Amino acid sequence: MECGGSSELYSMWAFGSSATQAGFYCEQTKHEWVDEGHLNSTKTDCPCWLLGLSDEVLMLVLELLDPIALLMAGGTCTKLYGICSTDSLWAKHCRVTFGSAFRNNCMDYTPKEAYKLLFVWGKLYKTLPYNRQLQDLLFSGIPPQKYWVQWLALEEMIPLPPIHLSAKEIEEIWGIKKELLDEKHKESDHPSFKYEWRELHNLALQYHGEYSKIQSHVLQKMSSESHSELEWLYCQYQKFRFQWLFSYWLFGLSKSCARQLQRIYLWWKRHNKSKVPCWGARNCDVKYLASLHYITSDYWNGKLANGDENIGIQTVENYFSMCKSLLAWILGRKWGRHKQKKVYTDTLDGVYRMLKAEMHISLITHEQFWMAAKVQMLRVCRLESTAGNYVNWRLIDSLPCYRLYMMTGDQFYLKQINSFLIRKQLIKNWVYQEENLWVRNLLPDGVFQLLEYDTKIFEEWLHGDTAAAQISRLIWLYLHSGQQLYMEALKGLVYECAYMNYVSQIFESSNIVLSF
Repeated sequence: MECGGSSELYSMWAFGSSATQAGFYCEQTKHEWVDEGHLNSTKTDCPCWLLGLSDEVLMLVLELLDPIALLMAGGTCTKLYGICSTDSLWAKHCRVTFGSAFRNNCMDYTPKEAYKLLFVWGKLYKTLPYNRQLQDLLFSGIPPQKYWVQWLALEEMIPLPPIHLSAKEIEEIWGIKKELLDEKHKESDHPSFKYEWRELHNLALQYHGEYSKIQSHVLQKMSSESHSELEWLYCQYQKFRFQWLFSYWLFGLSKSCARQLQRIYLWWKRHNKSKVPCWGARNCDVKYLASLHYITSDYWNGKLANGDENIGIQTVENYFSMCKSLLAWILGRKWGRHKQKKVYTDTLDGVYRMLKAEMHISLITHEQFWMAAKVQMLRVCRLESTAGNYVNWRLIDSLPCYRLYMMTGDQFYLKQINSFLIRKQLIKNWVYQEENLWVRNLLPDGVFQLLEYDTKIFEEWLHGDTAAAQISRLIWLYLHSGQQLYMEALKGLVYECAYMNYVSQIFESSNIVLSF
């Protein structure tokens, strides 16, 4: 298993999820990494006023930083890297996080190195339920390799069968003296002991007196080991943590819960069945599934909860819990299927827009989603009432005023939508006047369809020099501005188009006659 360069490993550990968003990677900032986390900036004309402070004041400032911020500060220049690596700063963080400064009992590692190893292992072990690479390392052989068994000595709950070890091995890994081992755990046909992992952890805690001493013992035993594989695993975790946890959340439920989630997730969603042939199967395209909803797409790309995958997945779970309640409420109404679908989809779109900024920063609860859904559903129903029928409703759903009303609830936008529908009706009434029968008969089908009431004018139709594009532009301007001059210009262009089509037909007829 290959491992990336030390600078990449350092930056991945040091900055974690914050680095991606803050832009501290060298390819994003046009800085180049040198040595172990030093940053050689290409900009030499920008002095760092922080370095002008006295050492005592600078240390007081750095003591206020959390570990990630301290590492980020140390990644700015060589001098700050040295100051930010001071043992006293990291001893404080070790004491707060792990209960020990690791300065006396763990001399093989500096407090910074001790913090790094324990932080990385703690992060990785929490991902065990959905980290396939770590699962392969721990579960492929029973017992696991000694290196991983030594790390597992830090954990109480380990999903592995009882372990068979000699008294010497137990003492080396957990630091438990042979006298503390219970003879009833000794195997009769073999000079080894059979223990549950939890029992050994509790014995170690009883022997050492406190958990931090177990950590110190493990670090001492690991002093001669290479941690490249551990660091590689952490790099993989940083790179794929959102995808792993999303896949686990989507497919790791019980069968009954998975069926319920599948029903809510795909309800009224047009999707490619070749990409989702069977829910949870190996050939199921998880990235495609994530793209079906705005919120899951954001999570997949690490945009929720400031890049915290655990809080982000809670937000996703609360969102679909709200979807379940909303769907149950809508299906209980005596509405037509089209109205049910429109209310449901427009409400969800409105909820996402309403809470997008907040969910990118923090956790959104089920109650917050549900309150936003009720507000959005009320606005959708008012828009449906303004439209009057489903045809009108479909006409207005792409209007800027539609989205603005969903966001603000301002009655001004409802009036604008109502005026839009009135002007659409005026165009239809004009073209269907009896005196315009000749126009209807002579206009090309593609042009005449633009004047129909139930035809939506899309923005991509407005470009070009064809008659259809010119008429689309005038209709667009009239519908959105209400200025009569655009209506008059539209009438003139329609008359001209009908006349030109009439001349073209006569010319073609004369050519046919002459050919005989």
